[in-house]
Amino acid sequence: MGKENNPRRVAENEAFAKAKMLRTSPQKLNLVAAMIRGKKVEKALADLTFSKRRIAGEVKKCLQSAIANAENNHGLDVDTLVVAEAWVGKNLVMKRGRPRARGRFGKIMKPFSEITIKVRQIEERA
Repeated sequence: MGKENNPRRVAENEAFAKAKMLRTSPQKLNLVAAMIRGKKVEKALADLTFSKRRIAGEVKKCLQSAIANAENNHGLDVDTLVVAEAWVGKNLVMKRGRPRARGRFGKIMKPFSEITIKVRQIEERA
């Protein structure tokens, strides 16, 4: 009598995770996302660990969440996972300001963004 299961939003060999409200601009976040696209997850985690960019730690947490979703929720093998897709979206923008000369007002935009990371299990070649 209960509710039916929701259909999967990704294929049977995929899993994803999403991080919202990251305090950086989408343009800067996309540079970090481009750094990990198409790589094996071990290499992507190593790149994020030693990256100098401030937001790389939050992206690493999202990637670890996607790996955990793949392992625990979908029963995928962690050793054969690759970062299939990583895309960035805009979120809200806090609008702040500062008084400037001659009675003017300087706008200060504080953007937020979000990232979605999809991991895919690949077959090992012989």
